[in-house]
Amino acid sequence: MGSAGRRDALILSDEQIVERVRDGDIESFAVLLRRYNQRVYRTARSVLGDDSEAEEVAQEAWVRAFDHLDQFSGRGRFAMWVSRIALYEAWASARRKRRGAPDTEALDTAVTRAPSDDPERAASDREIHEFLEEAIDALPEKYRLVVMLRDVDGLSTAEVARSLKISRAAVKVRLHRARSLLRHRLLARAGAGIAGSFRFLGIRCDRMVGGVMRRIWAAGPTRIRPVT
Repeated sequence: MGSAGRRDALILSDEQIVERVRDGDIESFAVLLRRYNQRVYRTARSVLGDDSEAEEVAQEAWVRAFDHLDQFSGRGRFAMWVSRIALYEAWASARRKRRGAPDTEALDTAVTRAPSDDPERAASDREIHEFLEEAIDALPEKYRLVVMLRDVDGLSTAEVARSLKISRAAVKVRLHRARSLLRHRLLARAGAGIAGSFRFLGIRCDRMVGGVMRRIWAAGPTRIRPVT
């Protein structure tokens, strides 16, 4: 796909890009990767609590999503569909780890942070985000998932309910309990800064896109499976 084609793809809806990929424009899949890498990574990390494991599982989820792209009906949001795949992959990885299955080699976990013109403010932001990440990691999984999807990733209550296949009431109860565990003081101190936690941008996103696309091309462009 040339530069003009890439620019065109950026303004297309998720469903239009999926159709392009199904029609053989494999490179357009990278647009979806860049749109939702952070969400997929955060979903995996909310289960696994480890950066490198989450990155590896996120890559596996993207490859699985590509393999089964014809099973995306278009009736729901693509972001929710691929996040759900990541959630199942993360649960499967956690089960394997509990059974003592050997881990695959961890990916490089270098984190890049957005530059700032105010070093003092940047240091303060990093401290807040690290404090938040540690506090969220300490939550039980069912609460951590809701906080990650609702507060960190900004999904609506209805979207979280559909993603986790629980009721809206259950989402609200879990979110209330999670916020209580995190303490009102912690959230008040962080304010809007919570959305900046668990970032997956820059070099990390580029690495994910490159890794997924290499795996897709290595298997050949006919990898998408028909609906059975």
